[in-house]
Amino acid sequence: MQSATAEAEPVQPELIQIEVAYATPAQQQIIKLRVAAETPVQQAIEQSGILQYFPEIDLSQQKVGIWSKAVKLDHQVRDGDRIEIYRPLIADPKAVRRRRADQAKDEGRADPVTGGRKRERAATESE
Repeated sequence: MQSATAEAEPVQPELIQIEVAYATPAQQQIIKLRVAAETPVQQAIEQSGILQYFPEIDLSQQKVGIWSKAVKLDHQVRDGDRIEIYRPLIADPKAVRRRRADQAKDEGRADPVTGGRKRERAATESE
């Protein structure tokens, strides 16, 4: 006689396909892997092995995203996601824009007062 409580088969988690990407000026690496559905981003990055390729990655400091949209490390991945690890900015974007605007003024491509584009004077002005 068999017991009424049969041992249940362990339920296998649903696996999904994702990618983890990181790039430096010299190289880029995209790693495809399968993880359990609803795996947090940080765990997926660790499972990918990308941290061994790029030991300079510091997840406590660097931002991450999925398809160019910033997410937190505890965000759960979905099938087809590409996790991107972003490098820190080298230059302050405001300072770069300011330098470029000053250069345009110096070269005469921008109005020295407003910083906007120079307008051509109307040819119909009376002389």
